[in-house]
Amino acid sequence: MRTLITGGAGFIGSHLCERFLAEGHEVVCVDNFITGSIPNLDPFRDHPRFKFIGHDISNPLKIPGPIDNVLHFASPASPVDYLNYPIQTLKVGAMGTHVTLGIAKEKKARYLLASTSECYGDPLEHPQREEYWGNVNPIGVRGCYDEAKRFAEAMTMAYHRTHGVNTHIVRIFNTYGERMRLDDGRVLPNFMGQALRGEPLTVYGDGSQTRSFCYVSDLVEGIFRLLFTDYHLPVNLGNPAEITILQFAEEILRLSGSKSRIEFRPLPADDPKVRQPDITRARTLLNWEPRVGREEGLKRTMAYFRNKISSGS
Repeated sequence: MRTLITGGAGFIGSHLCERFLAEGHEVVCVDNFITGSIPNLDPFRDHPRFKFIGHDISNPLKIPGPIDNVLHFASPASPVDYLNYPIQTLKVGAMGTHVTLGIAKEKKARYLLASTSECYGDPLEHPQREEYWGNVNPIGVRGCYDEAKRFAEAMTMAYHRTHGVNTHIVRIFNTYGERMRLDDGRVLPNFMGQALRGEPLTVYGDGSQTRSFCYVSDLVEGIFRLLFTDYHLPVNLGNPAEITILQFAEEILRLSGSKSRIEFRPLPADDPKVRQPDITRARTLLNWEPRVGREEGLKRTMAYFRNKISSGS
């Protein structure tokens, strides 16, 4: 099989490249490095079945030869990134989705869209089921990301219903692991970087807001299983083990052995108060649920960040 992965030099995208290569696929990776990085490709860059194309997928792209699967993972995904690149985020969600769906239609390929739990906004339903339509501020500072993904989902379903493209939609909840960037602005690399450097851990608000963290290998397994189903509606993938941000900060301090203190700052606009996936659909459809416990996953990720900091990379 030949699989196209956009955003393949990103955190999740690079793990997907590695997994599909391990499954015997030829992998075509497309990335413009707006938030991805070349070192993420190092473990497999010289693999004989790996090909890299430097390209902004918001612009048209012709891929010679057959393509069996298209996975669209190109997008800034952290608040720091999409607030720095709001127009590029909207473009890759709209035009990038259009381009990749066109490739899937032309090649008669399976298609999988990386959507997000941000489609639920600051949710009024808890935990969040796929049937929930969300509580999103379309003109708020986070709207560039939230609405890009909501539009991408609508276009994906339109291509399925109108052109019969074999589409799939994954709504990704907070995911972590090796190859995250220390400076990407999400809570986990923030806390780990601060703890390992001996800096104060910055907690926004009073820390009572919740998140649910899924280790990247579990997410990749769920994505791989979803791609090869005949199911077309969105599927939540994430770990339902919920924790408050303040508890999470304390957990990072314990695991790192850091003596850093916790520093409270004002809560950013439209920051979700709760986030927890209902994964009933994934359990039923994919026979999937997370296998890596949070403590084990955090230890692996912390070892990765500790090495990055000590090596100055």
